[in-house]
Amino acid sequence: MQSLMKNLAFYDGKTDLIENMTVPMTDRVCWFGDGVYEATAVRNGVIYCLDEHIDRFYSSASLVEIEIPYTKEELKLLLSELVARVDTSETNNEAFLYWQITRGANIPRNHVFPENTKANLWVTVTPKKLAEVYRDVKLISQEDIRFFMCNIKTLCLLPNVLASEKAKRAGAEECVMYRREADGIKNRVTECSHANIHCIKDGRLYTAPLDNLILPGIARKNLIRVCAKLGIEVVEKPYPLDFLMSADEVIVTSSSNFCVAGSHIDDTPVGGKASELLSKIRAELVADYLAKTDK
Repeated sequence: MQSLMKNLAFYDGKTDLIENMTVPMTDRVCWFGDGVYEATAVRNGVIYCLDEHIDRFYSSASLVEIEIPYTKEELKLLLSELVARVDTSETNNEAFLYWQITRGANIPRNHVFPENTKANLWVTVTPKKLAEVYRDVKLISQEDIRFFMCNIKTLCLLPNVLASEKAKRAGAEECVMYRREADGIKNRVTECSHANIHCIKDGRLYTAPLDNLILPGIARKNLIRVCAKLGIEVVEKPYPLDFLMSADEVIVTSSSNFCVAGSHIDDTPVGGKASELLSKIRAELVADYLAKTDK
């Protein structure tokens, strides 16, 4: 019987510990960040919301014209097999699964797509406990300087990296981004540096619409589904930063943070006015995760 690994990296058919894995610098991810990715939580060897993440993965790849050399079923099976090889006994049987596809490797460096090159799949599995859901976090805000293809889960994340570092230096966990002018709205809120942003006002959930300015988050989708189940009206329309600042609750969602609440934005207190409703939403999301990852 093969012994379990403390973590796992997979690249183009090869596996090793993450710290031992090397990849060729000719892979286009090194030249251009030319690829797309996905990530989600794992519990008891079960990959949470796998079908939804796989569908978005293939959609992102299609939008940038990368052909994935696996069928969806083949990729789901491979990911499950890789997860099963990692020891998660010290992390409550939880792990974080990340995978990406790049357009492949080519020499010499050239912006145009290489011919006769196979896309490369990367996977990492890291034992990791799910982040605490029932917590409040500080946020900052800044203008959204990303390009106009935010609906694609691309590897080109430099603006997000800079925004995340700015938040960290300010003692905050996330950075809320806004477009100075979009859809006729001044300072239109889009999303965070690595999460979607929403708010509760007058008993309704407000969230930005699915367009090219935000990622169609799986956690966002789950939040909307849970709100519908609880009878909470969901309003998908653009809104400005001052609307978020005056909301009853500010909610941040991602695959590793199902539903955390914003307590401050730029050191100004926000939210905290609909705690009972927020608690119901959080409890339902946690229950969904536990139910779908039980064996």
